[in-house]
Amino acid sequence: MPSAHAVNLAFERLGGLLFASTQVDHGIFSLSLPPESLDDACALFGEVLSQPAFLDIDIERGIVLEEILEDLDDEGHQVDADNISRALIYGNHPLGFTITGGEKHVRRFDEAMLRQHHARHYTADNAILAFSGKIDQSHALGIAERDFGALPRGSRIAAIAPERTQKGARLEIVDNVSSQTELRVCFRALSETDPLRAALDVLMRVVDDGMSTRLYHRLCDARGLCYDVSAGYDGYEDDGVIDVAAGVQHKRVALVTREILAMFEELAREGPTDEELEKVRRRIAWDMRAMTDSAEDTAAFYASGASSSASPPPRTRSRTSFASAPTRCAKQPAP
Repeated sequence: MPSAHAVNLAFERLGGLLFASTQVDHGIFSLSLPPESLDDACALFGEVLSQPAFLDIDIERGIVLEEILEDLDDEGHQVDADNISRALIYGNHPLGFTITGGEKHVRRFDEAMLRQHHARHYTADNAILAFSGKIDQSHALGIAERDFGALPRGSRIAAIAPERTQKGARLEIVDNVSSQTELRVCFRALSETDPLRAALDVLMRVVDDGMSTRLYHRLCDARGLCYDVSAGYDGYEDDGVIDVAAGVQHKRVALVTREILAMFEELAREGPTDEELEKVRRRIAWDMRAMTDSAEDTAAFYASGASSSASPPPRTRSRTSFASAPTRCAKQPAP
């Protein structure tokens, strides 16, 4: 294919849509398409993954540089709250780096570096291939062998676990001209592979799974302290972070922080109520049932589970997902 545009056009002419994203510790490629286009599209999919041309590098470099600017102020300082919080938690460990890296690193890489990275990471032992939708097992295995069998076996990339040496709370305040303060309250948590991972998902649904749950009700409905607040979990193979995010008036930052901590202290002391747990069970069951109606969600669920050995609960069209294993060494420190 002569260009990225030509690749996308080829998939879209088959009724498909190629999606790719870079996560903190892995990459995802996925393809949704009509069942009748599966064979032709997977042949192209396998070629793109196993034999990348690396065309238009300077154009792609420019796009990434623009993406980096989205997280910087006019003076080049990092102001993205998520990036700042991860750097505060993990420091010089790769989990503390931004996904995009810094401008100097992006300007420095060339085709040789890309091919070296591809040869090391895009291998069978570092990949998960999942099919979901109107396809039977024998057909899926045939496509896997025909179109993805060219990937070399390779060696599993081992991640280095971050240290847990923190003894007290850490705080960072970044000046930025804005009408609100973007607040993050973070806690180190279990990894994706921890036996208690499912229990953590239940906890997070007690905290934030709709506007009737504890976090939104306490800060928004009952006290009117902010317009929106959310809690999430970022899980990695050897660590995790619980993250509470809120945009608040500058003068209310301390009050909102106290309320968030008080909510978690109450949960630790008293635990969730029977009513809350029953609601969570029902919502998990409903979500799992709904997932079976989506080939896309089903493929993502099983690919994630195969990669981490633990999955968070989540067109008659086929869905093909290719998830690469951890690639932390590809990240570079933030500016």
